[in-house]
Amino acid sequence: MAAQDGKNQLLHLVFGGELKKLGGTEFRNLDEVDIVGIYPDFKSAEVAWKAKAQATADNAHMRYFIVHLHRLLDPDAASPATR
Repeated sequence: MAAQDGKNQLLHLVFGGELKKLGGTEFRNLDEVDIVGIYPDFKSAEVAWKAKAQATADNAHMRYFIVHLHRLLDPDAASPATR
């Protein structure tokens, strides 16, 4: 998957919400899950993740995650740099 600039496009999804319990990954209310966006590389996804995580730091149950979509779309072609 190459982008227009010729670089490999390694899509990442950033999302989050309030969890039912600390340390878990089950959301309290799926209707309120915050889909932050899809990013072309890990670095830009990490910037978005960090901003959201810091903005919700006052709520201990809020968690944001980065999903490596490129691994789900093409699991056989995972980049060595992101394994």
